[in-house]
Amino acid sequence: MRLVGRLQCAVAGIVCRSPAREMACKVVRLPAGARGSRSGPDKDVKSWKEILNTSAGLLQQGGVIGVPTDTIYGIACLAQSSQSMSNIYNLKGRNGTKPLAICIGDVEDIYRYCHVNVPEQLLRDLLPGPVTLVMERSDGLNKELNPYTSLVGVRIPDHAFIRQLAQICSEPLALTSANISTQESTLTVEEFKDLWPMLSLVVDGGPIGDLQSPECRLGSTVVDLSIPGKFTVIRPGCALSPTLEILKNRHGLIPTS
Repeated sequence: MRLVGRLQCAVAGIVCRSPAREMACKVVRLPAGARGSRSGPDKDVKSWKEILNTSAGLLQQGGVIGVPTDTIYGIACLAQSSQSMSNIYNLKGRNGTKPLAICIGDVEDIYRYCHVNVPEQLLRDLLPGPVTLVMERSDGLNKELNPYTSLVGVRIPDHAFIRQLAQICSEPLALTSANISTQESTLTVEEFKDLWPMLSLVVDGGPIGDLQSPECRLGSTVVDLSIPGKFTVIRPGCALSPTLEILKNRHGLIPTS
């Protein structure tokens, strides 16, 4: 706890430019060279690690935080924590009937939480990337996550920060878009400012994509892979064409009617 407290103070000192703006103290900015980078920071590694460790500490205390991904901004909490799940459902204005995805750090982790019906190479061809793969959940996943379905969507975003965050937490993150349900998805932290008071932290990775392009707000392409040899597109999202190329042409899966 002392270490987390010191890290929180260190990060606060980096980003709190105006004491009069209380909400600004909840926003931390990633080093500019690391935004959207698959490999992580190319400078200011110390600040990156401070933000990463502070985020992990807050998640482990049951917090919900705002994070950048490779598609849109999201909010995340620990998927295995019942209290965290209650907090994120309340924040989104959901009752558990609309599923949340899980975010993990590595392809190998998928096998801990899902029953996989496709070759591992298919997973690696799609992930990390702007795709959510829906599969049968395993008993290793918290039953209070998506309690009304046996399926779960899995994300490994092509963004180093959230991948590393899942890795150091050593468990999946529940991940959903950083907006109130039915509202437009967000590409900057300012666009979900109304949520800041309900979040433990907001990690600013800069603008994601073209703010004027509706296509950039589509979110990930969501594909159901729960039936062996077949796939169903649940949401076209922002990466439909390359995803279909991999599923149909490279791996020979058949689309369901």
